[in-house]
Amino acid sequence: MIGLLRRAAVRSALVAAVVVLFGFGTAEAHPHVWVTSTSELVYAPDGSFTGVRHAWAFDDMFSTYALQGIETKEKGVYSREELAPLAQTNVESLKEFAYFTFAKVGGKKQKFSEPVDYYLSYKDNVLTLHFFLPLKTPVKSNELSVEVFDPSYFIDFSFAEKNPVSLVGAPSGCTLNFQRPTDGSATAQRMSEDNFLNGDNSNYGAMFANKIAVTCP
Repeated sequence: MIGLLRRAAVRSALVAAVVVLFGFGTAEAHPHVWVTSTSELVYAPDGSFTGVRHAWAFDDMFSTYALQGIETKEKGVYSREELAPLAQTNVESLKEFAYFTFAKVGGKKQKFSEPVDYYLSYKDNVLTLHFFLPLKTPVKSNELSVEVFDPSYFIDFSFAEKNPVSLVGAPSGCTLNFQRPTDGSATAQRMSEDNFLNGDNSNYGAMFANKIAVTCP
């Protein structure tokens, strides 16, 4: 798959690492990086939605590869400071993919600014990227929807089993509904390699979207 990915994906720091790691030459309609997410939808005191705070835990294989070449004071222990350059590379590479986070307020698409307060942590052989993704313009609305997924399905996003999504500072009476993606594995198997290579996969990952909906009084 890797050698035939769109050029934008190859430029990504996340994808580029996997290109080297796997070096496949044919395309397949399944992911090569797995991320487990916990996310918070953050509100300001005036009740406006301000952005999403993500914590993305990478699979152990990708974590191991991403850490290669990083010098540390203590073997096997990575401080936030030692991981800072890698964290910066990761968040900068996410911009061209819209941070894999898609929000609508009142049915209208919202735009995010660049991530802030970002850092990497390492625990139990897992590398986790933490960052806050602010809306360019905070907005008030009775209805909010957020989806997290990779349109190309190169990266698989799943959410933690315990406390996957939460509201922070939301107005009283707001309710949260979280929907995990349905099982699209059968469809993925039926999807031909020709269709995948011809670009019909441009939004294939949408069927694996994690959907968050908030309704407020």
